[in-house]
Amino acid sequence: MSREPVSSPPPSSQPSSRPLTRVLDLVERVGNRLPDPAVLFLLLMVVAWVVSALLSTMAFNEIDPRSGKPLEIRNLLAGESLTAFMATMVSTFASFPPLGVVLVAMLGLGVAEYTGFINAMLRAVMAVTPRQLLTPALIAVGILSHIAVDAGYVLVIPLGAVIFYAAGRHPLAGIAAAFAGVSGGFSATMGVPSSLDPLLAGLTQTAAHLVDPTVIVNPLNNFYFTTASSLIIIVLGWLLTDLVIEPRLRATTVDGDPTTLPAQKPLQDTERRGLRHALIVAVIAGVVFALTLLPTNSPWAAAPNAEGERLLLVSGSPLMQSIVPIIFIGFLLPGIVYGITAGSIKTHRDVIAGMTKAMSGMGYYIVMAFFCAQFIYVFGQSNLGALLAIKGANALREAALPLGVTLAGIVLLTSLVNLLVGSASAKWALIGSIMVPMLMQLGVSPDLTQAAYRVGDSSTNIITPLLPYFPLIVVFCRRYVQRAGIGTLVALMLPYSVAFIVCWTAFLLVFWGLELPLGVGSNYEYTPASVHSPE
Repeated sequence: MSREPVSSPPPSSQPSSRPLTRVLDLVERVGNRLPDPAVLFLLLMVVAWVVSALLSTMAFNEIDPRSGKPLEIRNLLAGESLTAFMATMVSTFASFPPLGVVLVAMLGLGVAEYTGFINAMLRAVMAVTPRQLLTPALIAVGILSHIAVDAGYVLVIPLGAVIFYAAGRHPLAGIAAAFAGVSGGFSATMGVPSSLDPLLAGLTQTAAHLVDPTVIVNPLNNFYFTTASSLIIIVLGWLLTDLVIEPRLRATTVDGDPTTLPAQKPLQDTERRGLRHALIVAVIAGVVFALTLLPTNSPWAAAPNAEGERLLLVSGSPLMQSIVPIIFIGFLLPGIVYGITAGSIKTHRDVIAGMTKAMSGMGYYIVMAFFCAQFIYVFGQSNLGALLAIKGANALREAALPLGVTLAGIVLLTSLVNLLVGSASAKWALIGSIMVPMLMQLGVSPDLTQAAYRVGDSSTNIITPLLPYFPLIVVFCRRYVQRAGIGTLVALMLPYSVAFIVCWTAFLLVFWGLELPLGVGSNYEYTPASVHSPE
């Protein structure tokens, strides 16, 4: 039987004596009074145009690390800039990274949901999972999803809502917990490296070579710290979700379409049979796929590196580039098998109907993605984000603070820049080229500087509307609470963000103070004679 919508009024209409609740309610009200997210991105794009035109006449002393020349703000209202914007508008939208990821993954998920496979699978899992452990388990899965690049955004977060709702809990709390694990804990790992590790290490090594060309930064230089950090993220996320977020959501009406919300009823015989057949097929397919990964010359491995090794879990390998198609097939195949066995699929037209229904629900996201892609393009072309990042890094360098305070400053600076520059690699390319050489001259290793950056980079992912996947999470929220908007999501995630910045920074300082190893081949101190080499 489906759950009935909560009948109590939204939190904004009920007074609360808790200061934190009042603050979050205010954030939600103010945020939701902003224009529609699509219009907000359009307005921000206009602001970027105007500001770039005003600042383009000014000369800046800051050196752009990407070119080695003084940073220049491009006038986006100049004729050549406007014509370039018009000429690339379609390609900017079509190449917007989250767009293809989301739509392709949703095709497979749509079939699995349409046939009832996901619903049946979750009901079976919850029958054996203690209700009180749903939150930490969900956050842990979100952290583990980092090995699949951005797959957690389109897979774990919507399933978090489904799991919580089917368990009688508020679906937005499930979205918040999953979002905290997937994005807030983006630099945490569960004992498995992610594609972010070699990407950041490569940029760190490039920055270190400005001081010492002999420095070698191991791709797993922060691995021990990020693995230990997963415990911090899980514990903090668990406490905040169960003690702060979900109690505040008790007054929020779940008013989504009842026909699309998960049902709470025991599995029927046909459902059990369909689930059993689907899982058997999924296991067989998984084993066959795993066998293709085993050979040393596996076609899924990247081209040989300098040592002649062909690695699977590196950025650019066919395996990592195929994560989304693997998700598509991984849900499409068992979804079809379940549907045929359970009777929810009669002909091939039912499969297409499932895909079509999934796409019909993505219309709002596609509109937001269009405007989001254009704004990110404009903001990147203007160099405004680069100017803010470099000025902030230079100010931190000139402050000459104690090392512990400087590390905390790197975390804070990164978290603030993260509100405007969404790409982790772009931020580190800008900030790292200043902070790594500066701290090396103070005897601080590139490994420690990179670890501080990773803490700040993760902590504010979940509260910036400029995160490319942020509009998608708003869409997930609106499936359950139709009035949800940017303010709703920011208010949900703000406690996580603040707690992560404070506690994760303290955790890093404890690591540093106790001289616990940060990762493979890593150091805390740098001297000109030292050479970092992989173990």
